[in-house]
This record gives sequence, structure tokens and C-alpha cells, in this order.
Amino acid sequence: MLLSRLLLLLPLLWLAQPAQAAIDVYEFDSPQQETLFRELTRELRCPKCQNQDIADSNAELARDLRDKTYQMVSEGHSKQEVKDYMVARYGNFILYRPPLMASTLILWLGPVLVILIGLALVILRTRKAPTKVGQAGLDDAEKQRLADLLNKDKES
Repeated sequence: MLLSRLLLLLPLLWLAQPAQAAIDVYEFDSPQQETLFRELTRELRCPKCQNQDIADSNAELARDLRDKTYQMVSEGHSKQEVKDYMVARYGNFILYRPPLMASTLILWLGPVLVILIGLALVILRTRKAPTKVGQAGLDDAEKQRLADLLNKDKES
């Protein structure tokens, strides 16, 4: 009985391991290198997380990208050289602000087009003449029959 209870608790103990957060510690030769590193890690998107920069992401890939960024900054590469390397390896998606090119045109114009189309639809719907509810489109016989039915209802 005791053994069966212990066997049931064993998976729970395995799952209850303390959370381990990786804290990256980087040492820089100058404050300018540190500033450059911080700017780059805020401007590069994690390809796995897709909505986080590599500074905030806990993904293994983001850690590797931070390490590569640190290595390149330590070697004296410029901001543009680091970005060019990352774009060559991962494509323009890695940049939070992709350049305006034919392939990224939809990213830049898409939201504007959606807003303009929505605005046009609202304007067209509000400008449309309201239809008159009631006797519109009825011939004389139908109008007479409608009047008779309404009078009949009033009398009852």
C-alpha cells in the first residue's frame, strides 16, 4: 500500500523540479559595445517565438542568437554588419522593422489597405439612401387590401 502511494507520487516529484531561469552574463570592453548589444537584441526578432525580441525570449534559438550577437559585437562588427549577417541567415523576418522592398511591401501597405477598405465600406453604407418601409412597391390593389386589413384590426 505504501509502495503504491510512493510510486504514484514519483511522477509528481519529477514534475515539481524548481524552475531554472537562464541568466546571460556578458562582459564588454566598453560601454559602447554594451549599448550596441542591447540595441541589437531589442531590434532582432526571435524566429521561434515570432513576437519577442531575442533579448526577452527564453528559447534556445534566441540564446544562440544573443551569443552570436555578443561575439560579433566583441569582435568589433558594426550594427549594420550584425544585422546583415542575421538577415542573410534568417531572412528579413528577423528584423522588427523590415526594409521596404517588393517582398515586404504587403507588410507595410497591408494595414493601411485594410483601414482604407473598411473606411470606404462604412462611407458607402452610411451614404446609401434609407429604404422606406411601408407601402413602397405596392400596386393599388395591394394598397387597398392593406388598408382593409389595418381597418379590420382597428375595429376588433
